[in-house]
Amino acid sequence: MLARNSEGLALTANADARRLRWPLRRRADAPIKGAQAESGLKRAHFTGSWLPFWLLAPQLFILLLFFFIPSVRALLQAFQLTDPFGATTQWVGFQNFERLFRSGVYWSSAQVTLLFTLAQNILTLSVALVLAFATNHIARGRGAYRTILLLPYAIAPAIAGIMLAFLFNPRVGPVAQMLQGLGFDWDPNRNSGHALALIVMAASWKHICYNYIFLVAALLSVPRSILESAYLDGAGPIQRFLRICLPMISPTLFFLVVINFVYGLFETFAIVDATTRGGPAGSTSILVYKVYQDGFVTLDLGSSAAQSVVLMALALALTFAQFRFIERRVNYSV
Repeated sequence: MLARNSEGLALTANADARRLRWPLRRRADAPIKGAQAESGLKRAHFTGSWLPFWLLAPQLFILLLFFFIPSVRALLQAFQLTDPFGATTQWVGFQNFERLFRSGVYWSSAQVTLLFTLAQNILTLSVALVLAFATNHIARGRGAYRTILLLPYAIAPAIAGIMLAFLFNPRVGPVAQMLQGLGFDWDPNRNSGHALALIVMAASWKHICYNYIFLVAALLSVPRSILESAYLDGAGPIQRFLRICLPMISPTLFFLVVINFVYGLFETFAIVDATTRGGPAGSTSILVYKVYQDGFVTLDLGSSAAQSVVLMALALALTFAQFRFIERRVNYSV
């Protein structure tokens, strides 16, 4: 009797489950029209029309508060002349830009910025490539090797600048004393070339780990069968890396080149401020640091705003040029 009742309950439960699944099956099997018919796309269903807006609201608020409002404010201030206390403003049109482009100090800063960005980009990408290549040829301790290389990414840029400034300090820095012991008169406090080399090394050391992450992931995506075939044909590790791996990871390399240029233009203020403070005699005052000096030290707010607009236009122009002239050499089909 109990067995018969349990069997009846099981049949009833199965029938109820089939009835519950039937509407879901019909909804899932319903044809999708238009662009939603593409494979791999998923349909998102929200219970209310305001739910997507509330999900996006925190990010939109942050962008509005820290990007759009300051950008509009800087654009307006670039055409105004403001007293140091911000009490009175006067519309001057393009006079701030004219005064800026006639300044020899500004053009010197632009040249230093271009040289610094190119050197930092080349050094960062080259060292990261070598380290990523070495990762694939380490038999033991590969996890510890990767962990050590990723540690600088967790260090704040200001701390990284202070560390490099101490290591290369001509009086107490151990690296500087080693260089002086080898007969190299290292002194970034008086030599502009040494100071520029110092901020390049500091900025590159901080950003190598970021490039390393992407390059290791890109090298792991290279098919092992191709590398093994090249090995059987007699190609050495360096030949396989230069002739097979580099062409196949060219999209990642192009992405990192663009990111490194943006990093050199906008994200190196703290490193310069902690290492050289733009010295000696303004020889390491890159554009982003000059925006700070003119706006917050000398309180020339109009010139500082004009420099920020020019810097943004320069970044957009360099990015467009890279996409226009470098991306055509990138092969996305491999």
